[in-house]
Amino acid sequence: MSKHQGAGSAGLSEAEVRLRLHQDGFNELPRAERRTPLRIVIEVLREPMLALLLCGGLVYLLLGDLREALLLLAFGAISVVITIVQETRTERVLEALRELTSPRALVVRDGERQRIAGREVVRGDLLVLAEGDRVPADAVLVRAQDLAVDESLLTGESVPVRKQAVKMPIADAAFADHRPGGDDLPFVYSGSLVVRGEGLAEVKATGPRSEIGKIGLSLHGLQAEPPRLQQQTARLVRLCFLGGAAISLAAVVLYGTLRGDWLQALLGGIAIGMSMLPEEFAVVLTVFMAMGAWRISKARVLTRRAAAIEVLGSATVLCTDKTGTLTQNRMSVAELRLRDGTSLRVASPQPAPVGAEFFELARCSVLASSPEPFDPMERALHAFVQAGLPKEDETAGARTLIRTYGLRPELLAMSQVWQLPHREGAFVSAKGAPEAIARLCKLDGAQQAAMQASVAAMAKNGLRVLGVAAATCDGEALPAAHEGFAFHFLGLVGLADPLRPHVPEAVAECRSAGIRVVMITGDYPATAMAIARQAGLDVNDVVTGEQIKLADDRELEALVGSVNIFARILPEQKLRIVQAMKRNGEIAAMTGDGVNDAPSLKAANIGIAMGGRGTDVAREASSIVLLDDDFGSIVASIRLGRRIYDNLRKAMAFIFAVHVPIAGLALLPLVFGLPVILGPVHIALLELIIDPVCSLVFEAEREERDVMARPPRRADAELFSWALVGWSVLQGAMAFALIAAIFVVALRSGVPSDEARTLAFIALVTCVLALVLANRSFSASFLSAFFRPNPALLWIFVSIASIIAAALFWPPASSLFRFGPLHLDDLMVTLGAGFLLLTVLELLKPIWARRLRF
Repeated sequence: MSKHQGAGSAGLSEAEVRLRLHQDGFNELPRAERRTPLRIVIEVLREPMLALLLCGGLVYLLLGDLREALLLLAFGAISVVITIVQETRTERVLEALRELTSPRALVVRDGERQRIAGREVVRGDLLVLAEGDRVPADAVLVRAQDLAVDESLLTGESVPVRKQAVKMPIADAAFADHRPGGDDLPFVYSGSLVVRGEGLAEVKATGPRSEIGKIGLSLHGLQAEPPRLQQQTARLVRLCFLGGAAISLAAVVLYGTLRGDWLQALLGGIAIGMSMLPEEFAVVLTVFMAMGAWRISKARVLTRRAAAIEVLGSATVLCTDKTGTLTQNRMSVAELRLRDGTSLRVASPQPAPVGAEFFELARCSVLASSPEPFDPMERALHAFVQAGLPKEDETAGARTLIRTYGLRPELLAMSQVWQLPHREGAFVSAKGAPEAIARLCKLDGAQQAAMQASVAAMAKNGLRVLGVAAATCDGEALPAAHEGFAFHFLGLVGLADPLRPHVPEAVAECRSAGIRVVMITGDYPATAMAIARQAGLDVNDVVTGEQIKLADDRELEALVGSVNIFARILPEQKLRIVQAMKRNGEIAAMTGDGVNDAPSLKAANIGIAMGGRGTDVAREASSIVLLDDDFGSIVASIRLGRRIYDNLRKAMAFIFAVHVPIAGLALLPLVFGLPVILGPVHIALLELIIDPVCSLVFEAEREERDVMARPPRRADAELFSWALVGWSVLQGAMAFALIAAIFVVALRSGVPSDEARTLAFIALVTCVLALVLANRSFSASFLSAFFRPNPALLWIFVSIASIIAAALFWPPASSLFRFGPLHLDDLMVTLGAGFLLLTVLELLKPIWARRLRF
């Protein structure tokens, strides 16, 4: 137990701070193990393609061909460097994000106030708390003045709770027994927000020992969704590697036995292995996810785990909060209702001048609020009066606040006594819960019933309702409590959190895309249903947290399958809802901002944390962070996710198709005893062409016309469907047949082997370009292959042409690749082959299009 420290304490000394930092560590959650550059290098060196490049270089060294050996090693080094740079930058971005989210704290040390980083707060520190501060650690209040704290991040309850100072020292063990929530307690918790008043608190728990930390540590028991694309890609690469290894080994044995040249046989085997290993799959997947994360960031969405981007495109259910996501999280006055039931609906935050009685109601609601408000409701009242009632500005500077009566557990109302200009005596204004105002005004049964009917009518419109009353006081002595004034009831003020402007449009887009939007909120059912109707959700029924509590797993699965509105839901109940949806076969996206939301965010297929109002723990558990907390950003991310998945399939189809003619040309000479067409150097050059083509051209392809007009793909849908594989094999087989025919005819015509190799290689490159154009869209027309906008396409084609020209006409390069001279008529043959392939594929595409669509 630590010694209790009063308000006049000098706080900890620097020596005590250093000691406790050493004992307890920094005030932060344990960090996941960071991938160092050395670890990234080791992972890259285990890649099969790099091993094949190194083996090829070693064989060329044994043959005495230093240039080809160094070239292969250079290709391998380039691959390693690019991967290390990319991975290291990703790690740095994640680290920078964490540093940006660290709150700061004002503490008393050595008798002086110091502003320090939140992670440097230690047990025993004295925290100075004021309106707007985020509490950096769990603490006990030793002084409090009208203090109210928003603990919704821990409890899910949106209403702030009152705090009071401790009356006697509290043991650490007793402190550990308390939990967030409840009024008039002396405890404040890390992550909560001070919305009113000020206080001084002694820190009792930091880092993993705080309430936030305990929930953060519990997340280790929940496994996030594994990246399905990576699993599918790795499985395919593994199968291709095993098949390629078997064929390569057989080719080496056959060639070495029949021809007796085992080193050339080994080179041929390595070439076959390289040609059959679609190593680009992993590279392209990484680049697509990284570029996708960048594109989504432009829509104010931060992707923490790139694999979540592809899952976005398959989401079937989008579970969203109400406040701040569907709504603007900015309160505004929506309705004024007088004591006789007369009401005024406010169409905008800047209304036209209103009648005298409505003016008095609005003015008194402001007089019952803090002069410099922090509470969102009080801010809305001030803004309303200042915008629509200019007369208020004439007297605002002259009035004097005499006394404030704060909220009490037994009376949820606040009163303020003012000395107003041109008025004798004091003027008293009160606002609060309607039932508390009714008690202050001593309303009879009929009057209370009428008030309750008005409150119910306003709540059905999604409004939060406050009662307003006023009184005068002629005597110099003020009563000890509110009840000492003779209040008269003025009316009710309804405040609304307006819907974000583009939410109905975004909800409609989700519905057209086959995505069900579900609202899960801690607000009242009537308010939730009103907002849901405005947003355009299917409001068939509403389920409350109490019903969730009573339902077993099977009943809950039935509820989540048909109900779209869940109200008065506790954060821990979100986890049950998500798990029930997943058992129903749904791909669930879940939004959240609180610490208690973290388990449901991690359990969801796609966890979406709020960047503006969310906690570090929620961000750590999520895969996506909304920087502007806007529902429209989620829908934009889904659209991008579908586009990225579409383009990824196009790139994969292209890679698969390209490897068919490469593998065929590597095998052809060994099977039929022809001169070698492709060696390891040629295949390495082709890999350097294929990778940027996939990474830049296909990634930059614009979305298909029906990207948000088709249902989500099935959860068990394979990236490499039989239709896609069949289409790729057909394309590759046609390209191989064309190139093989050109090579064989050239040899039969007496063309030297070097020139025939050159002819076949250039024909292969033109066919690769034809495959690029053919796979840019599974549905667009022939002309769109050329004129469909894609800025990267021209640059890639020009770059490839430059590389090929250098390899043909620069003597050192042509001798290295064993290329012979190429004549104009030869060039026309190769270009004709590419154009013929593209034409035939475009004619066949409509037959396959229906199978290739999603």
